[in-house]
Parts: sequence; C-alpha cells; structure tokens
Amino acid sequence: MRPKSTWKKYRSPQQKLKWGMFTMANTKIRAYLLDAIIILLGSALFAFGLVIFLEPNNIAPGGVSGIAMIINYLFPSVPIGLLIIIMNIPLFIAGWKFEGKPFLVKSLFGTLLSSVLIDLFSDVYRYTSDPLLAAIYGGIMTGSGLGLLFFRGATTGGSDIIGRLLKIKLPHLSMGKLVLGIDFVVVTAAAVTFGHFNYALYALIALYISSIAIDKVLYGFDTAKVAYIITKYPEEIFRRIDKELERGVTYLHGEGAYTGNATKVLMTAIKMRQIAQLKRIVREVDPSSFVIISDAHEVLGDGFRAHHDKQY
Repeated sequence: MRPKSTWKKYRSPQQKLKWGMFTMANTKIRAYLLDAIIILLGSALFAFGLVIFLEPNNIAPGGVSGIAMIINYLFPSVPIGLLIIIMNIPLFIAGWKFEGKPFLVKSLFGTLLSSVLIDLFSDVYRYTSDPLLAAIYGGIMTGSGLGLLFFRGATTGGSDIIGRLLKIKLPHLSMGKLVLGIDFVVVTAAAVTFGHFNYALYALIALYISSIAIDKVLYGFDTAKVAYIITKYPEEIFRRIDKELERGVTYLHGEGAYTGNATKVLMTAIKMRQIAQLKRIVREVDPSSFVIISDAHEVLGDGFRAHHDKQY
C-alpha cells in the first residue's frame, strides 16, 4: 500500500474533486451539529430559568414569554408553551423576510425546543422561597440561554426577533440593551395584570440581569481596553509591550497643541488583566508619560475574538 502522502500525489482530478466535496460536506455537518447542540442548551437554560424561577413568582420575563405568562395567569387552562408558538407566527414571517431562511430555520428550532421544554419543565420543582433570588437566578439563566441562541443566529421568537430586526437599524446598540428596552413594556403590563408593583420591580431586576448575561455570552467576559500613550520614548515602550504583553502597537502621529512639537502616540488593545502590567512598563520607561486607558466594547482580530460573518 502506498503511503498516504504518495497516494495524495497520484490522485486524479476527479478524486480530488470528490475529496473536496466530501470534506466540505463534513464541515457543514459539524457546523449543523454544533448549532443544534448549542441551540438545545440555550433553549433548555431559557426554559429552566423561566419555569423554575420566574413563572412561579409571577415575574414576567418580557416579550412573548411574558405576554404568555399574563394570558396564562388570566386563563390557567391555556399552556404557556402553546401560547408562545401561536404568537410567534407573525414575527417569524417578518424575520424570514428581513433575515433570510437560515435565521428562520434556526429560530423555529429554538422556539419549538424552548416551548416544548417549558411545558415539560412545568412539573419540575418550582422555587418560591425568595422572589429576589428567583429574579436574580432566573435572569442569569434566561439571559445565558438567549445569549447562546443569539450566538448561533437563532432566537426564541418574540422580542428576540424584534431585537434582531432593530439591530439592523441600530447596530451601535447591543442585543442586551435592545431586548431590555422592548421587554420593559411587557413588564409594565404584567405589573398591572398581577396587581403588585413589587412584581414589576422584581421583573426589572430579572430583565437587567438577563440583558447583562446576554451581552456577556455574546461579547465575552474579558472586557478589552484601549490604551493611548504619549511618551518621549515610544520605541522602547513598544518593544516592551511587544515582548512582555505580546500585543500589537500602532503609531498615531500627533502634535502638541501648545508646543507644536510632533510626537508619536502609541495605541494598543489589551486585556483587562494586562492593565497593571502595562502601567508598570510605562512607569519604568517614562514616568512623565501621558496615558489614557478606555473601555473597548469589543475587539476582533489576532489575540482577541475571531471575526464572524454577523455580529450581534
């Protein structure tokens, strides 16, 4: 038998084409399986947080799920999961029109899964000891679940779809903030329906925590920083940043407004945990330097998060 490398050398064009198509098919299958697993996990987290923590304490999570809880409160015989499916139909049509078929398929999968799991989890233990803890943990679980769904291009329908559509027009706002704004209206309605202002306050806590969890899952926990350094020794500071922090540096050409002197301004993106080390480097090289460190909402590229076709 020929060695593998030799066999590759003697492949015909037809064999190479078939091998390329086989490899491409395998890659797609792996991507579909990964999507399915993450959407399943996200739907389970969302359903578990809703049924175990939020619904037993009359804490409406907002969106279609919150509206379904309100209707279920008024008409207990109507299952929450069924209501979610019915109300999502017109929203899915709008999502298909503006986001395309892949979004529709993934969101249908996520919505059906979460709806079924919500009804399945309804017979599991329900936490009613402390509404505040229920709001906190319910917000963490539902937000983490939604974040996983958004990350794979899916939703559970409702305000998630509205948020995705608004994201097209308002790309500077995060998904967490968009969903939070939409759900605020539903929470107000739930407070009136349930007859307790306290429920609205608990719901706002849950929504705020949920929006944070969504953004953390989508944009990461390790918030990046951008540092601007004005110094007399830019080359020496660059060499130490490159060697000790293993971060890239860009020279910006500046000019002192008072002195009129030309100067190099160093700009670098670093992880939050590297701030203290950067300050130490700058202090040791040039104690008289001027340093500005600011938050970076998201950094994509080498050493940070990878680029994706769509960012949420």
